[in-house]
Amino acid sequence: MATFESSIKQVPFAQQAVYAKLSNLSNLESVRDRVPNDKLQDFTFDNDSVSISVAPVGKITLRICDREEPKCVKFETVESPLPFNLWIQILPVTAETSKMKVTVKADIPFMLKGMVSGPLQDGVEKIADALALIDYR
Repeated sequence: MATFESSIKQVPFAQQAVYAKLSNLSNLESVRDRVPNDKLQDFTFDNDSVSISVAPVGKITLRICDREEPKCVKFETVESPLPFNLWIQILPVTAETSKMKVTVKADIPFMLKGMVSGPLQDGVEKIADALALIDYR
């Protein structure tokens, strides 16, 4: 199992507000227009799952498998060329600010590890950057 962690991102919103938005994937409607169509297509979601097609990887569907209010939302793959788990940790800094980190654990075959580790780390960092920019009001 390989682990990929983002850097810690500062978020100018309270921990509970961040958790409330991220733990219900229907809230992704507010960021739909920020998804780059050239890299991600077929972006669909409901309360508990999200699906995207990522060029050149293919379709990825994640489902929330655990919610630890107000500090963590965990996801597991339902459909993916590479099985993995992803979780978003949210910790308070002050009453109005928080910090977050994205972690991915993937079962990568040894032969592919060198080829996919860089892009996976970069992807985890981009996910964390995008999550840090959301308006959690």
